[in-house]
Amino acid sequence: MNTIANLSFSSHANAFDRGLSLDAVRARAPAVFADSALEGLSSKYTFIPTARVLSGLMNAGFVPVEARQTSTRSASPLHARHVIRLRRRYETVSLEDKSIPEVVFLNSHNGGSSYIARIGIFRVVCSNGLIASRGAFPAYCVPHRGNVVDAVIVAALQVSEQFESLAAQVERMERRRMLKDEQLRFAEAALAMRYPDRAQSGMQPSQLLTCRRAEDLGDNLWVIFNRVQEHLCVGGLTRRSTNGRLVRTRRLTSINRDVQLNGQLWDLATEVLAA
Repeated sequence: MNTIANLSFSSHANAFDRGLSLDAVRARAPAVFADSALEGLSSKYTFIPTARVLSGLMNAGFVPVEARQTSTRSASPLHARHVIRLRRRYETVSLEDKSIPEVVFLNSHNGGSSYIARIGIFRVVCSNGLIASRGAFPAYCVPHRGNVVDAVIVAALQVSEQFESLAAQVERMERRRMLKDEQLRFAEAALAMRYPDRAQSGMQPSQLLTCRRAEDLGDNLWVIFNRVQEHLCVGGLTRRSTNGRLVRTRRLTSINRDVQLNGQLWDLATEVLAA
């Protein structure tokens, strides 16, 4: 998994690939290449294609490694919310478990959001994209006005300047051992974030602590956090539906909800560190 809707990605570039081509970005998120904004927006709204911003980020040394957009039935897919994950071409910050810091860039052309740059982590072992909370690391919002390209590049650089602090926080999580009852309380709180109505969850908190791979064995906060995040965001657990049938939990497909849940889980982990 990784430390950070749709920020849990169903497909991804290999952690050490050169990244995605523009054609690959277009296939995953056609809204990046929209040539106009949604009709009816204010005259103050400055439309600049995400593709132009992406080109500016690439010229500044960032490489796109994943892209996706929200599926929508009620609006044009070219104006849907979309997200691009980027890495620095030459990364100097490394984490012991081969996690890679990333810039998470979100936008839409329907007037529903600004350009947003946030900090994330890609954990190679489980291919999940984590996003740190706004409380732990600031997000940078650039409104659709004025010199958007330069402002977004500055925002991405500001995010990347936090990579060393991010790595330090992950190392603190790796050193923090959790007793069994602490792990269960963490899972209970996380399950309530995903399913505020406990009756709707149809599962036990202890299911979120199960390991999917040998690399997730252990009792430190980082692996516990990653196990729980993967189960909640990627799905695949068995639960009992409201009509009593056994079903599999599904991957979160809302970009907004996935970003929100990732931030909540990150805050939950930092609360454990502070205790």
